[in-house]
Amino acid sequence: MEYYMNALRSYADFSGRNRRKAYWMFVLFNTIFSVVCNVIDGALGTMFIGSIYSLALLIPGLSAGARRLHDTGRSGWWQLLWLVPIIGWIVLIIFLAQDSHEGENDFGPNPKEGFVAAE
Repeated sequence: MEYYMNALRSYADFSGRNRRKAYWMFVLFNTIFSVVCNVIDGALGTMFIGSIYSLALLIPGLSAGARRLHDTGRSGWWQLLWLVPIIGWIVLIIFLAQDSHEGENDFGPNPKEGFVAAE
């Protein structure tokens, strides 16, 4: 849940890098909340709650995706591949699932290097 809240706090920050785990945890919680909103909408017979939630999370989702692509050494503009059915989706998912580039790249320092694992 911490990763989801961090993504919401930096909702309009398209600079920097985002770790793979942070991005996919955001996607997981976003999907869970979206399903819950759609179930509520289905029970009420409306489309209001799910639509408002999707609209509210549009910019945070794009910024989290851009930071994740920056971590792999790509521009955030690669997200436009979502507009290309099937092949674009597959390519973009592969890009988002790749490990980060070692060291600093054009978009900033590697967020993994500042992380110390608890023993």
